[in-house]
Amino acid sequence: MEYNENRGDKKPPHKKQFNFHTCKNNTVKSLREVEYFLNNLRDFKRYLHLYKFFKK
Repeated sequence: MEYNENRGDKKPPHKKQFNFHTCKNNTVKSLREVEYFLNNLRDFKRYLHLYKFFKK
């Protein structure tokens, strides 16, 4: 008797239906997070530059 005989057939996973509204909201949230990160990165560079300037 083979090992797979008693396991039975598995059903394929249920495909999720595409939801445009959810996809749009996730994209907008991601873009806002990227924008926030880039703004903070610019501020960080400015503070780092000031720190190096005053350290000398």
